[in-house]
Amino acid sequence: MGREVRRLAQGQPGQGRPVRPSEGRRAAEGFDKALDDLEATFEVGKKVATRGASGSVLNAIAAVMPELWGGSADLGGSNKTDLKGAATFAPAECATKQWPVCNEFGRQLHFGVREFTMGCITNGILLGSHTRPFGGTFFMFSDYERSAVRLAALMEIPNLYVWTHDSVAVGEDGPTHQPVEHLASFRAIPQLEVIRPADAFETAEAYRYFFEKKNTLPGAMVLTRQGVPVLAETAAKAKDGVRKGAYVLVDTEGTPDVILMASGSEVQWAVDAAKTLAGEGVKARVVSVPSMEWFEEQDAEYKEAVLPASVKARVSVEAGVAMPWYKYLGSYGKPVSIEQFGLQGDGAQNMIDLGITAEHVVEAAKASIAEAEAAK
Repeated sequence: MGREVRRLAQGQPGQGRPVRPSEGRRAAEGFDKALDDLEATFEVGKKVATRGASGSVLNAIAAVMPELWGGSADLGGSNKTDLKGAATFAPAECATKQWPVCNEFGRQLHFGVREFTMGCITNGILLGSHTRPFGGTFFMFSDYERSAVRLAALMEIPNLYVWTHDSVAVGEDGPTHQPVEHLASFRAIPQLEVIRPADAFETAEAYRYFFEKKNTLPGAMVLTRQGVPVLAETAAKAKDGVRKGAYVLVDTEGTPDVILMASGSEVQWAVDAAKTLAGEGVKARVVSVPSMEWFEEQDAEYKEAVLPASVKARVSVEAGVAMPWYKYLGSYGKPVSIEQFGLQGDGAQNMIDLGITAEHVVEAAKASIAEAEAAK
């Protein structure tokens, strides 16, 4: 495979995917500018699904990373993994009305409804070349891909998984399509980096760091189906914060009374809860946690600065089981989580019915503060 890619790159100038040395697998020239230009189009307050932001990022960086190629398990329109204007990687005689241009230089891969095969193929591409493949599916269907994901982590190859429809907010498809335990189960795989961005800014910065960092571990972008607000706080802080895995998004003067930790679409509720608590005289710090794995790479000084040991009152907010959060919650922390399968119904209503709201975060914060105070 590696020799074939080199042949294509050398034999067809301007068409082949260039091969670069594997050391670091660093991002291409113009990569940062492409992301900066894209971020300049984001509107604070506008609701944008992180799967949509991801699609915009993939297309923006594809323009400067000709070695980037990929697709999805027959869900390109939903996963937003289609590269606009890209030919399909297939023999020319396979062209159809839907895939009008097929050739050996195509950058769009159509894996079919075969998540495990998709994971194996992209693993093989990484092992046999220096191109950068990606593969997308619904987060619920990542279970079918799991064995290939585990192998990528074991082999330390930087496969990129684009997993969308990440929670009970999927809605009407019901519990069979609503991930609940998946974040916990994939965080349990050693050497897999699970990234769940809060909004468009965090999504762009997650991709920036994933492609520029020097290690070779696989990463999973876990993304929403529903629109989430582009936050003013991430606009100011995501570029430096996301790469640390967790960072202070909203702070108070002096030592906080409680720390509210959240990932993904639930960060907005932590921010809203902090505002409510502030109105009641409670000082709440909000910590966005897009990647526990990246946070664990930080030194003890940084971790202490974000989650000071002296602050015992803590709340975690995530639309899934709370298992991964207990190492940060401590003895008096309270999780706002989902400890059951999802519900049939509207996605937004599911979140409310299952307790993923700013109001529940406020209640949990007060309960945690009370327990921590009583233990003094």
